[in-house]
Amino acid sequence: MSEENTQEPALSGNLLVAQSGGATSVVNATLAGVIEEALNHEDEIVEIYGGRNGIQGILNEDFIALDSETQQTVRGLHQTPGAALGTCRFQLRPQDHERLLQVFAAHNIRFFIYIGGNDSQDTAAKIDELAKERGYALRVIGVPKTIDNDIAVTDHCPGYGSAVKHIAATVREMALDNLSIAQHNFVSILEVMGRNTGWLAAGATLAKRRNALLEDAPHLVLLPEVEFNQQAFVEAVQNVLRKQKFCFVVVSEGVKDADGNYLGANATNIDEFGHPVLGGAGEHLLRLVEENIAGVKVRASKLGIAQRAAARFASKTDVDEAVLVGRAAVKFAVAGETGKMVVLVRDDLAGGPSGYAVKTDLVPLDEVAKVVKPFPAAWIGSDDKFSVGFQFTKYATPLIQGENPVAYEGGLPKYAYLSGARVERKLERYDTLR
Repeated sequence: MSEENTQEPALSGNLLVAQSGGATSVVNATLAGVIEEALNHEDEIVEIYGGRNGIQGILNEDFIALDSETQQTVRGLHQTPGAALGTCRFQLRPQDHERLLQVFAAHNIRFFIYIGGNDSQDTAAKIDELAKERGYALRVIGVPKTIDNDIAVTDHCPGYGSAVKHIAATVREMALDNLSIAQHNFVSILEVMGRNTGWLAAGATLAKRRNALLEDAPHLVLLPEVEFNQQAFVEAVQNVLRKQKFCFVVVSEGVKDADGNYLGANATNIDEFGHPVLGGAGEHLLRLVEENIAGVKVRASKLGIAQRAAARFASKTDVDEAVLVGRAAVKFAVAGETGKMVVLVRDDLAGGPSGYAVKTDLVPLDEVAKVVKPFPAAWIGSDDKFSVGFQFTKYATPLIQGENPVAYEGGLPKYAYLSGARVERKLERYDTLR
């Protein structure tokens, strides 16, 4: 990583920003950071465009003028979940390359900021490489976004802290409910997202507060990094029930058995990137408990999209850092950087009384594109593999600190919507479905 810029010659033109992949509760805060910082660079950035629905919208020349949005709307993005620009899951094809450069040239796009996860950073890397091959002056900066926290190199990803805050709070609330009805005969299973890594499932353990009244839920945590063993799981549940009134299990959707099969996937249901569509690990465990432990009541719940959309539970730390990486992306691009992604680095020397602070830096896109950062093996319980250690608590606790106030209207959260002033198309329409 390096904080030095490349001293590229001055560049002037329009900035294009787009969002890709699954949304988070703070991804629009990053968008706001990009807009707010871009407005500070009038000498380099002429106009600010938003690409609707990620790279697919860019190919379709579907842009809106972000510099026409009101300050109130941009501020409102700090508290608004979802992807305000729209998102997509679309892989660039060879036939799309020429079209991309035609679109960029037609609109004098010289700065491109792509907010997304592992696959999105791969797309950004391809665009940067393409521009260099064709001699088109373009600065490409990727910005990390995912609740899964599985993007390599960066200490953590914007979106993760808020998702974990929501999950852990849900576990505490459900545990109190379970405690009120259980008599050593109740098993509660909560399925959370996490295709390849257990960062989200591990986050549920932040709910623990070593309080005998709450029975210290969650009792068992199942991570994709640990091969699922049916017998060990059933025995672990029985062991908890002997000691506690109920057993609370948190399972990642991406847990696999010894043969590499997802517990909750349909092999015929595949997404645009060739990944099996997950969802069903909790129900799988429910059936196992019912079939192997007599006299036990079992309930399975799935947070689903709620864990990435709960902006009312966003942590202030997460929101502030989401804005920070958006602003940093623009600063780095204007300074001459390209082909890199913004990362968050813990700055212990600047931590102050809390011991926590971060700064931004850059890494080459090819170091993070399609690379998955697993949950550290050293942080997984060495005895039963159904727990995580204190190292994780120390790592994750700062990320959920603070509350981000949300405006209310009629008793419900009030969120921002972009006015969406369209930028005139300059090229013939393009079919991304061909």
